[in-house]
Amino acid sequence: MEENLKYWVALNLVLAENLKLAKKIVNRFPCIADAFRARGKDLIALGFKEDTAQAINSPKILDRARREIERIVRKGYSILSIEDKQYPEYLRETFDPPLVLYCAGKVETLKEPAVSIVGARKPTPYGRAVAERLAEDLAVRGMVVVSGMARGIDSIAHWGALKGGKTIAVLGSGLENIYPREHRMLFEKIIETGAVVTEFPPKSPPLGHHFPLRNRVISGLSLALLVVEATRRSGSLISARLALEQNREVMAVPGNTTSELSQGTNWLIKTGAKLVETWEDVAEELQSPIKEKLLSTKAEEKEKSVSMTLQERKIFDLIKADSLIHIDELVERSEFSVSEILSILLSLELKGLVFQRPGKYFQRKL
Repeated sequence: MEENLKYWVALNLVLAENLKLAKKIVNRFPCIADAFRARGKDLIALGFKEDTAQAINSPKILDRARREIERIVRKGYSILSIEDKQYPEYLRETFDPPLVLYCAGKVETLKEPAVSIVGARKPTPYGRAVAERLAEDLAVRGMVVVSGMARGIDSIAHWGALKGGKTIAVLGSGLENIYPREHRMLFEKIIETGAVVTEFPPKSPPLGHHFPLRNRVISGLSLALLVVEATRRSGSLISARLALEQNREVMAVPGNTTSELSQGTNWLIKTGAKLVETWEDVAEELQSPIKEKLLSTKAEEKEKSVSMTLQERKIFDLIKADSLIHIDELVERSEFSVSEILSILLSLELKGLVFQRPGKYFQRKL
């Protein structure tokens, strides 16, 4: 199998973006090495262009594959071919699984039960709070949270999951070309306990057509896909369609009917997606015995009542879950001084009741 890896990597170098041809090659050559011994005219008969057939026939592509494997190993990363025992079964069973997965982090995470969470790039405070809470609630109960490490809901879901457990990020670029660049720290944090994967060679840029391909991997690694805020023309709805094609459960968080970012999720719900408000809603749609294992944690959990002082209660009641409030407004609407407000807010944060957002804005934790 290790000897075959160079052939899979070589084929992926040529066909990572052409799933139809890749599938034809796999079906035509049960032993992947035979594809590299095939005559050019036989490859052209399968639908290859002449230059692509020549690339497969050239020994240069195998040399490039060997160098790439060596570089990945030096970095401490892994490469899984589709025939590797560590390749995730959920993904292998899909219609067009990646030939190769480049993986940074813990490979074993890829085989654990997972739920994907995707959504808007510029979410509302409500969307941020819901995604973070659901990701954390699922992760702390043993579910791996999968997303695309994009700006917005994706990265929020990753950070939420990291509070309580593991997460997997699927890239639309190579492992040596992290996108967006500001998520480098998130990348490093994810691979401590989870994994970052991609089907694209290490130096691949984040090209636009990579992301629809990436989306099928996000849903393919998961038992269910949950959409948190999306417009009617959102890429998240493409992910939902792909999930349905892969026979995955599709779920959505309802939103404000006047918000453009709720149009996609509300439409999904109207057309049959499961309405999700809590982690229990997600758990109830999963297959046995995962469903029972998750729901059993609810019975075992003891309700924790967080006590608040009278002053804390007054400030807490002014803070909402679906909007942000600035500290200046809290001062105006209460009888407390700035220093007293800051002390009360710190206490509420430590009790896990509120978040502080950039710019001295505050939001209630759902």
